[in-house]
Amino acid sequence: MRKFLAGVAALLAVIGLPAVAQAAQVLGSDAAACSTGGPAIRVNVEGLKDRTGELKLELYPATEADFLKDDRDLIKEGKFFRRVRLPTPQSGPITLCIRVPTPGAYALLFTHNRDGKNKFNFWSDGAGFASNIKLGRTRPKLEMARIVVPEGVVTTTIHAQYLRGLGGFGPIGS
Repeated sequence: MRKFLAGVAALLAVIGLPAVAQAAQVLGSDAAACSTGGPAIRVNVEGLKDRTGELKLELYPATEADFLKDDRDLIKEGKFFRRVRLPTPQSGPITLCIRVPTPGAYALLFTHNRDGKNKFNFWSDGAGFASNIKLGRTRPKLEMARIVVPEGVVTTTIHAQYLRGLGGFGPIGS
C-alpha cells in the first residue's frame, strides 16, 4: 500500500497536481477547540525567520477602540480577550488554534517573539494578520486583523512579517 501511495504522489507531481499533504498537528493550549468543532480559529503560520523564541496569538474584540488595547484593561471592562502562546516548534508545519467565545467578528494578531521576552521588539520580532496586508511602521488598522468566525472552525494562513530596512515590514523573501 505504501508503494502504491508513493506512486500516486509521484504521478500527481508529474502532471502538476499537489499530493495530499499530511495534516499538521494543531498546537497550543486551545488545540482541542479546533478538533472538537469550535468555535475556534485554526491558523497556519508560514514564513518564520527562524525557530527561536515563542509564538503568540491574541484575540481582541473587533472594534477600533479595543484593538491592541492592554489585556488587563479589556478584562477590567468586562470585554473579551484571549491569548495562546507556546515555544516555537523546532521543525515541521505550524498550525495554531485559538478558541472564541461565540461565532462573530474578532481581531486576530500573530507575533513571533524571537528573543522570548514578553515585549514586542520592533527591530527583530515578527507579526502578522489574517489579511496578510504588508505591515508598515505605523499602528496597524483593525481591518488588517479582522476575521469572522462562523459556527465551527475557520482556517486562515498568516505569513509572518519582519522589519526590512526603512521600508517597513514584509514577509521573508519578498
